[in-house]
Amino acid sequence: MPAFAGAGAAHPEDGGTEEGGVARIEPLTNVDLWPPDLSAWASGNGGPSFVHRFDSSVPGPHVVVNALMHGNEYSGAIAAATMLAAGIRPWRGILSFSFANIEAFGQFDPGFPVMSRYVDEDMNRVWSPQSLAAGVASVERQRARELWPLFATADRVLDLHSMQHDRIPLMLCGRSGRGRDFARRVGLPGIIVADGGHAGGSRLIDHPRFTEGAEGPVALLAECGQHWDPASAVTALSVTARFLLAAGIVDAAALSPWLPSDDPPPPRLVEVTETVTVGTERFRFLKEYQGMDVIPTAGTVFAMDGEVPVHTPHDDCVLIMPSRSQAERGHTAVRLGRFVA
Repeated sequence: MPAFAGAGAAHPEDGGTEEGGVARIEPLTNVDLWPPDLSAWASGNGGPSFVHRFDSSVPGPHVVVNALMHGNEYSGAIAAATMLAAGIRPWRGILSFSFANIEAFGQFDPGFPVMSRYVDEDMNRVWSPQSLAAGVASVERQRARELWPLFATADRVLDLHSMQHDRIPLMLCGRSGRGRDFARRVGLPGIIVADGGHAGGSRLIDHPRFTEGAEGPVALLAECGQHWDPASAVTALSVTARFLLAAGIVDAAALSPWLPSDDPPPPRLVEVTETVTVGTERFRFLKEYQGMDVIPTAGTVFAMDGEVPVHTPHDDCVLIMPSRSQAERGHTAVRLGRFVA
């Protein structure tokens, strides 16, 4: 159990893909990934709770590793806590570790593992300047406002997530060219997705600080695998290690327990060409699709939104994180893309 367990509430988007998923009713078992005890990191070290900041006093970038944007996506929290416990510190610049939606994580119940994605609203939809400045009062928005000064000073941000069903890890780089370039430098996991976000709100990586202009700070979002698959924690550790190495603030020797023995092959890039947003209460896929499935022929009908067919806009169309649940109106059902050189 997490250190802050309590009763949770299920949400339509529970499941931890960015768009949702079929609720897992079965409890965790001894072969699943269990949540970490984060009580040792609760007080932080001088800033907000659950935020630890280490300044090398040598000029360099400020790098932030963020976990728990969603309370049931804790493979990233395992990675951050592991590196904190191992004493990972920057040789230059500043390194910060943050655990974001700790209130939702505190509601995690291993008997109902999908019920703690968020408390009031999806925390990864509140990061536009307008949402941070105003909007409804919620647990997530209050925490986002508390954490924004940390991200507002960051030069590199890695936001660690996981997925309800899909097991193929992805690195989402948003729409900026500099995000795409830095994701290539990180090299892990093996697929980069370049997209423009969601109609339902702005992710942290979509904030103008990380997207506007030819140069500037970079924020990446790593989907490290399926929530309760132990491999997702291994992926989160290796991706974090590669990210810190690419940022140039931690020595390779210190990161060696989590770095692959050889440099990874160049990742494949998927460019999102269309985001399918649900328009009716009767959206449905015509068959069960897995993430990264490829539909070879343009014009293939693969879903219905009420009575309206939804078809592939081009040949070799990649389906990225298709929702497995009854997707709600205004939510993303799937993103479509193509592999590019």
